[in-house]
Amino acid sequence: MSINEEMNKRRTFAIISHPDAGKTTLTEKLLVFGNLIRSAGTVKGKKSGKFATSDWMEIEKQRGISVTSSVMNFPYRDYQVNILDTPGHEDFSEDTYRTLTAVDSVVMIIDATKGIEAQTLKLFKVCKMRGIPIFTFINKLDREGREPFELMEEIEEVLDIETYPMTWPAGMGKRFLGVFDRHHEQFISYSGNEEETYIPYSHLEKSEHQELVEHPTYKETLEELMLLDEAGDQFSMEKVMRGEQTPVFFGSALAPFGVEGFFDTFIDMAPAPAPRRSTEGIVSPDDAEFSGFIFKIQANMNPQHRDRVAFVRICSGKFERGMNVTLGRTGKTFKLAQSQQFVASSRGTIDEAYAGDIIGIYDPNVYRIGDTILTGKTNFEYDELPQFPPEEFKKVTAKNVMKSKQFKKGIEQLVQEGAIQLFKRYRFEDYILGAVGQLQYDVFEYRMKNEYNVEVELQPLGERIPRWLKEEQVNESLFDERNMLVQDREGSPLVLFKNDFSLRWFQDKNPDIELIDLFEVNQYDQSY
Repeated sequence: MSINEEMNKRRTFAIISHPDAGKTTLTEKLLVFGNLIRSAGTVKGKKSGKFATSDWMEIEKQRGISVTSSVMNFPYRDYQVNILDTPGHEDFSEDTYRTLTAVDSVVMIIDATKGIEAQTLKLFKVCKMRGIPIFTFINKLDREGREPFELMEEIEEVLDIETYPMTWPAGMGKRFLGVFDRHHEQFISYSGNEEETYIPYSHLEKSEHQELVEHPTYKETLEELMLLDEAGDQFSMEKVMRGEQTPVFFGSALAPFGVEGFFDTFIDMAPAPAPRRSTEGIVSPDDAEFSGFIFKIQANMNPQHRDRVAFVRICSGKFERGMNVTLGRTGKTFKLAQSQQFVASSRGTIDEAYAGDIIGIYDPNVYRIGDTILTGKTNFEYDELPQFPPEEFKKVTAKNVMKSKQFKKGIEQLVQEGAIQLFKRYRFEDYILGAVGQLQYDVFEYRMKNEYNVEVELQPLGERIPRWLKEEQVNESLFDERNMLVQDREGSPLVLFKNDFSLRWFQDKNPDIELIDLFEVNQYDQSY
């Protein structure tokens, strides 16, 4: 099969939502359809002893949350599916934002009882800016929730995107009868168990369905469908591909109901891998030369081996295990002898992969997030990945000074994953961590103890405003604890200002010193 044919079989997407909207539960159901697991785990695993497959890290199992993006690859029908399950918690937004650069479409899950929530809005805006096609699954229809028209109106007003209901619910909660599948012109009845009955519209008038069609809720829903047909937006595949219209599906991931029908329709409609921007122009996915970029690095997926895995989104050509690739940033050549595909932390060796696939490669401590790897005579790099300013800073020390070697190794490896940022006091060995929120520190502290056997002490420095300096403008006498002079991982000097007042005061007193906000040049709006 040609590179072009293989590429067109790929469907690579992320699942986004606010915490507890049902994202990991839906992911589990999709793995069942892909025959990867026999039954879906319970997200609240600490009570049941069953864990969500995508929640592979021990702390995720204990807390019943997702704190790291996980990758799942499997064949489904004639397609090769790559699902990226992202953390819903806002403290891990940066991991999620980077993951969104590696996908071709997004499934957005909305809780029917709560509607659009804060984290959903943030993630949606990132998708909208990138023009990613967005498919919406409104979840938890087996509970009483908000009216469908109200939910549709909220999506259109808050998210500023057209909606087109591919399915439409008949009732909800105890009144839930099923959904009308407008796309395939059939009614899918809900019986309260895992069996779904598909009834073509033309068969609904048959006597065996008389009880259904005479039900008051069914009749009310027919009137709603007439209103949708007359006043609703027309379906436009072109608008969907531009991220201007979202197909909407209704169902329940937990029941489950409406999930398989949604997945079948989504897989057929979702885009194949698209061309990508690079420093040498647009790179087509069917280009003969292999290229890809690293959007995630994960340490200790196998704690027994203390391994490091770099996750690569393949953007063009064909990957073959053992091939030599050039690292765009340095121009050095590496042999990719160890390559894997994943179901969360479970993995198997992969010999070949194509544009759209997500693979893991062994990282001998040379790769960075955002690195491009490629073959061919032309060296280039894909667009820089987003980086976001930390909001909280803490000084970190090892409780046992005899474990300084493990302490430094643990910090170095966990920082390279990108969830936390590392700074050092200027001319000192004091380590300072920057993160978006407290949960990132909790995870860092847990992993240092459980993966590196080092207990750490974290001393809060509060919120700080980072501004970089040119090396030749550094005057150490100008700085103190309020305006702390530090270095980033690359050794570049910056100041952690106590607050806006301190920043403005310093600028007024030292107008000749140029203060640089590196995060301003980021391609994503920082208000997100």
